[in-house]
Amino acid sequence: MAVHIRLARMGTNKSPFYRIVVADQRSPRGGRFIERVGTFDPKRAELRVEGARVQHWISKGAQPSETVAALLKSANLQAAAAAPAAAAAPAAAPAAAKAAKKKG
Repeated sequence: MAVHIRLARMGTNKSPFYRIVVADQRSPRGGRFIERVGTFDPKRAELRVEGARVQHWISKGAQPSETVAALLKSANLQAAAAAPAAAAAPAAAPAAAKAAKKKG
């Protein structure tokens, strides 16, 4: 099960606000989610995030969407936004080491 941190649209026509949710990748945009970790209101430019819960899910392997990563970065949760890149880097290092052994 691939888990993502993404936005779920709420509100009425022409007046959206978003919940920041942890959801299975296969779930629809506004559908089933595992946990709500924050909200974002673009009309008021208001962002509320439970930083500890976001860090918890990222440590478990959840991948934030591009938009959520940008919002987390603006909320000074830069470690949370940078975690997917940091998590991918160690996986590339063993592959590079294996390739070097095969050549040598």
